[in-house]
This record gives sequence, C-alpha cells and structure tokens, in this order.
Amino acid sequence: MAFNDLGGFLDLLSDQGHLRRIRVAVDPVHEITAVICRARAEGSQAALVFENVRGSRIPLVTGLFATGPRLLQAAGARSFDELTARVTSVVRPELPTGWLETLELIPRLSEVANWPVRLVETGLCQQVVHPGADVNLALLPAPTGWPGEALPSLTAGLALIEQELSAPVSPDPASQPAATRRRILQRVPVQIRDRNSLLVHWTPHDPAWPVIMQALKAGRPKPVAVILGGDPALTIAASLPAPPYLDGLVLAGFLRRRNCEVVPARSVDLRVPADAEIILEGLIEPHPFQETAPPVALPTGFLSDPVPALIMTVTAVTHRANPILPVIIPENPVALPPGQQSEDGWLAVAAERLLLPLLKLAVPELTGFRRPRSGAFRHLAFASIRKTFPQQARRVMNALWGLGALSTIKLLVVVDDDVELASDEAVWAAVTAQVHPGRDTLFSEGPADMFDHAAPARGIGHRMGLDATRKLPEEGHPRSIPADLRMDAAFEQMIQDRWLQYGLRH
Repeated sequence: MAFNDLGGFLDLLSDQGHLRRIRVAVDPVHEITAVICRARAEGSQAALVFENVRGSRIPLVTGLFATGPRLLQAAGARSFDELTARVTSVVRPELPTGWLETLELIPRLSEVANWPVRLVETGLCQQVVHPGADVNLALLPAPTGWPGEALPSLTAGLALIEQELSAPVSPDPASQPAATRRRILQRVPVQIRDRNSLLVHWTPHDPAWPVIMQALKAGRPKPVAVILGGDPALTIAASLPAPPYLDGLVLAGFLRRRNCEVVPARSVDLRVPADAEIILEGLIEPHPFQETAPPVALPTGFLSDPVPALIMTVTAVTHRANPILPVIIPENPVALPPGQQSEDGWLAVAAERLLLPLLKLAVPELTGFRRPRSGAFRHLAFASIRKTFPQQARRVMNALWGLGALSTIKLLVVVDDDVELASDEAVWAAVTAQVHPGRDTLFSEGPADMFDHAAPARGIGHRMGLDATRKLPEEGHPRSIPADLRMDAAFEQMIQDRWLQYGLRH
C-alpha cells in the first residue's frame, strides 16, 4: 500500500505495537545513538520516537526499517520475492536477446512502469516556510551520532537534483514522455555545516555528480533540495543503485503503486515531493563549491576520512505544521545482536531483490546475487550461476564489475546454482571445496568505493574474484569432481514412510 505521508506509516506501526515514544529530554550528541544501541542489545526492534530532543521543538524518529517485515510494509509488499516479481513483470515481456538490446531496454523501465510524477499546486511540505535570513538549521534535531563526528548529520536525508532532458531517454521517440526533467534522488551523507549551509557527500561515482559539475563549469549555481520524510517508499527508492536513466521519483511511484506528487520549490527552480515532512532548498555555487568535511559515520561501521564534500547554501526551509525528522543511525553491521540487521542492511536487501531482474538481463546465467553484511553490504558479493561452459564464472565477474552499481565490489565469489546463496557457510564451503587459488583467483584493477579506507588512493583500487564453481576439464582440472554426500530422494521417502516403525518419535 502507499502511505499518504510518514505519519500514516507511523500510525500503522503504533497500531501494531512496533512504535515506542520516549518523552524524556535527550541530547542529540551521542545520547540518541546510545539509547538505540542499548535498546537493540536488549532485543527491541521497535521504531523509536524521541519527542523531546534538546535544542529543537521537532521530534525525531528512527528504526523505521529495522526489520525485514517493516521494510516490506513500507514498500507495500508481502515478501522480498514479491519485490523481485514486480520488476520481473515489467521487464520480462520485452526480455532482450543481446547486450545492446539490454542497454536499450533499461532506460524504458520508467515508461513501462507508468507511474509518472504529477505536478500539484500546493503541498503539506510547505505549510510553514522559512526563507533566506530566517533559515536556522540548528533548530533541527539532527544527531551527532558517534564519537569522532564533529558535525550533526541528516542521516536519512534524500538529496534531489533535476536534469534537463535535451534528448529523448527512450530509443523509441513515440514513447518519449512529455516531462522535460529527470529527477536524481539519492541518499548520501549530509552534514549540517552551520545555520544556513550543508555539506553533501556526493562523489564522482554518483549519477548526480556529472550533472552538478556541468552546471558549475558553466558558471551556473545548481539547485538542490534535501528531502526529509514523506512516504517511506521515497527512502527505499533513493537507496537503490538504479539504472542511470531512471527518474528517482518515478521509481518511488512504481514501488508505492501511486504517482508521486510534487510542488514547485519556494526559493529555487525545483519540484519537490508534496508529502515530505521537511524540505531544505538551496544552491551549490560555482565558487567555492566544495571543502574538506570532517569525519562522518558510515554504514560500513567506520568513520570516513576527512574528504571533500559539496557546499549547499540553504535558501529556504519548508515543512509541515507539525513535522517529524526521520533518522537512520549508521551502525557496524557485524556488531549487531544475532538475528538483527541494521536499517541500511535491510535497505540493501531490498536493493538486491529489486535489482536482480535487471542484473539477469545483463548476465542471463545469473541465478542469484547477494551482498552479505560481513562486507557492509557493499564490499563483498556472492553470485550464483547456471554454468554451461569453461571460464563462465570469469565472464560473469567481469560483467558484474562492468555494471556501474557493482563496479566497486572488492571481493566477488561465484558459485554454482545449487549452493544456498543465503548461507555464508554454504558459500565459503564451496570456496574451500572448489577453489584452487593459483587457478581460480582473478585480480582486476578499477574504481574503488569512495568510502573504502583500505584503498591506498581514494576511489582507485583492486578487485578480486573467486571462481568457486565446479571445474570442467577444459579449465585445467583433469580430475573428476566427487559427488556430494546426499541421500537419494527415493530412499528418504522410504524412511519417512517407515519412520514410526523405528520407534524414534518423541
């Protein structure tokens, strides 16, 4: 189902008993994070509303995506398989036969989805408007989450820009939509620099970067908005490494099964989601357009190095009459209690399931894909394939690394399709059983995650692939592959039929 706004989702969580309200005063510097960590350690996975954050009249909510079922509710799905089926149903009727046809198909996903953005005259996100000199970002209850962070962060902020479309995005001019703007929506780290400016951590790997740089090089300021709150489907859409020609709000509309409504921003030439809680409007000016930002907490479980970030001057703040600020606290994914996963982790799971049909278009032999939490959902990936010819695993590695969203995976493990990809132990068992390191290890140089502190140079690194598939004789393995220890199905059925005769039932 689509929610009218964040409040509708919170009402549902409250009715289900999955929402807790904290009414005592809390400090945004470290205390909120410490409360969340203690609650998680005691087994609570409830969404938490902090109603009294010192220095602000605006409440804060965190934990919206702390469980898989809750994220599925936000996406309006009953299972992760349903998310996969949604995209499959869109692309399957036009399944291409070759790589070039695949490239032509992916940009058409937005048209096939048929959920265009709808422009409206007014929106609840503009019930209150603070223009220019009235802007004071210190009034937001943004947390400084972890020791080592010097600035408060808007950890669930969705950075939005628009791109003028000078050429059709579809190979078929007849299907070209009437819209002349494409919105790029992405969740990136955002720090509050001072009372009227932000540091936005876009990098050259992000789709927004070349659009912003084009404007700045021409001497034009680039309008930007940071979206806070709204239908939670917006956050899911902004967390996906979507195809480069897919409008971020069209994707959100596709997820929520309802068109996203937008209104003209008050101070810049942008259209912003009408149902958001808070909108920060602003500009990135040509000079200076960036500065070195202090460390910020990342979903990898580490602080970033001091790195360049874009400076956004906030020209207006608009919000609902009674807004609430959503926050996603970055956590160390491997330090969580057993059975729990971070909000970023669940968003990564949703991304995998939504992207799998598109990955299969580019890599037809792919049967599964997963980024486990031990790799912070970004540095390590497991892929399963239906193997039919020699060196196929290497072809798959290079194909996956060739896709922009996956180009920075440091370690890629390819296994046969009968390996249970959801089990880390099953994958590593396949590695130890099938990998001969001198033969089955592939090294590659290429782009690295901009927040990977292990790379000697930021954004440049090495990648390693492990071919853990069963080897064919043509791959330099003359020995036969032994059979797995697996009971015959007919014999298992016989045991089941006779089970009561053994007298072992308790």
